[in-house]
Amino acid sequence: MKERTAIIPGSFDPLTYGHVDIIRRSASLVDKLYVVVGSNSSKQALFTAEERKEHICSVLSDLENISVEIWDGLTVDFLKKVGSPLIIKGVRDSNDFYYEMEQATANKILFPEHETLLMAADPQLTFVRSSTIKEMVRFGADVSSIVPEVVNRALIEKYKQLT
Repeated sequence: MKERTAIIPGSFDPLTYGHVDIIRRSASLVDKLYVVVGSNSSKQALFTAEERKEHICSVLSDLENISVEIWDGLTVDFLKKVGSPLIIKGVRDSNDFYYEMEQATANKILFPEHETLLMAADPQLTFVRSSTIKEMVRFGADVSSIVPEVVNRALIEKYKQLT
């Protein structure tokens, strides 16, 4: 029987409990899950790709079927590289849905053999946006309830360095 594989691409800047939830739920559906840390040209990253990879590896070290990779290219090229036909993306609201549908359509044009699965976010985590978290921490707010502890400490330290 062929191994079922999928990828979850994202910037994960910073990693939130929303990301963790989608990754855990996705890992339960496949034999091998690649968490692909990429860059988003429309966003200024706070953490380096290597730091983001370390956060994911630390928080999800109990998941034996995930591999965390850094990729600075098209998502479909990573799919082709690892031989996976499936992208999984979490969606919080209609804005995410329309953005991810646009991405899925572009990816389908580039790599017709792939499929994109949109997974609804946990309703309790739909308000969690990385950009909001960064803004909150920048002004000294406590975000420990919406990001893993290792990420919370890293956020506090990063903003100390920046000021």
